[in-house]
Amino acid sequence: MRLWPESSARAESEKPRMKFPFENRIWDQAEIMPVADRRQLQLQRLAELVARLGSVPFYKQAFARTGLGPEKIKSLDDLRRLPITTKADLREHYPLGFLAVPREKVARIHGSSGTTGKPTFVAYTAGDLETWAQLCARFLVAGGLQPEHTVHIAFGYGLFTGGFGLHYGVERVGAAIVPAASGNTPRQLMLIQDLGAQVLVCTPSYALQIAETARSTGLDPAKLPLEFGHFGGEPWTEDMRLQIERELGILAFNNYGLSEVIGPGVSGECAARTGMHIQEDHFIVECLDPDTLQPVEPGQPGELVFTTLTKEAFPLIRYRTRDIARLDDSPCPCGRTTARMDRVIGRTDDMLIIRGVNVFPSQVEEALLRVEGTAPHYLIEVDRPGAMDEVTVHVEIRPQDFSDKMSQMQSLREQIDREVHAVTGLRMQIKLVEPQTLERSAGKAKRVIDHRREKGLI
Repeated sequence: MRLWPESSARAESEKPRMKFPFENRIWDQAEIMPVADRRQLQLQRLAELVARLGSVPFYKQAFARTGLGPEKIKSLDDLRRLPITTKADLREHYPLGFLAVPREKVARIHGSSGTTGKPTFVAYTAGDLETWAQLCARFLVAGGLQPEHTVHIAFGYGLFTGGFGLHYGVERVGAAIVPAASGNTPRQLMLIQDLGAQVLVCTPSYALQIAETARSTGLDPAKLPLEFGHFGGEPWTEDMRLQIERELGILAFNNYGLSEVIGPGVSGECAARTGMHIQEDHFIVECLDPDTLQPVEPGQPGELVFTTLTKEAFPLIRYRTRDIARLDDSPCPCGRTTARMDRVIGRTDDMLIIRGVNVFPSQVEEALLRVEGTAPHYLIEVDRPGAMDEVTVHVEIRPQDFSDKMSQMQSLREQIDREVHAVTGLRMQIKLVEPQTLERSAGKAKRVIDHRREKGLI
């Protein structure tokens, strides 16, 4: 069912989309709050946040060094006097050193990948989980979700925040949920067809995988009952959006979030699709030059830095996301008064996002070092030949361990595969290469070749 005629599909450069393909619904009156009122609310909540964070050792020490306290937060400009927080800080206080409530108040713990193979944990109180559900409900309703819909969720359910956040947001709206989780695409297709799901929730690349699998079975993917899709968990382009819409005959909506801030629900698109509305009553966002940490000029790309105003268990001040995007505070035709962010156009670190999972090259290195016989030389090659990301790890074998015996090399390859999967949670293609095969460098070793970037896919 095509809710938006193909002739109306526009490229990124042709934005904004001003025509609403369905009724423009507002979930929460806070979304249309006057800007001045919201700023006053942000200021009040910022002072309250600083007061609460006095119990967190990292912030207690930072406030002591600068002499800051809640009584000194007089305007939102004072935010820039507060400390920056990084993922490295969270790792140094592993596992829950940033916890701001008694342990008995913790209702849930999620986590994201880290360079040491251990997750970065984030805790939630019952109140946090309610806030999370409400924020996801906001962008889902803005993107067409109604209580009478059936929603097929093909995100993983586990430490990763994606599946749970969207699940509870859909539940709050009152729509039916098919918690299909990830994998087994033929079964996903059967569930979508048999249960008549109108809404698909997954990574954008997996949406295309569903379309490809449908075609391989002789089914026209555009004839599936799907009408809308809410996609996140990995970078994707406007061209990929249009391809998904053509293939599946749906409207595709972008949303953004990260585990450390809350998970999905930080921002999401409305029907106008002129950017993702940031939930500014719960988060203050800054767009900074990643080198100087000074604000960029309005409309220019910069690193997004978030302060979590209402999180109870694991609040953060000025958290560096490493994500590069532009902010837009011009009026949106939908009537929401919050600032919007464009899609993420890059990162300031070396983290890769593979099929919705964060992976660092150092994680692969850690896995290789666990296997006897591998040299400290490797190359990670990432591509997207079809709908899904594929990763090949080229691994040098030490001269004394290199063999022309197939069985011996196969055993080594299988060991590496197991370790890489154990550390990253992903299956990668392992290619063993002879000693001295990979390029050497006197400077920083080149560990990653990402063909997706060369192709303009991220």
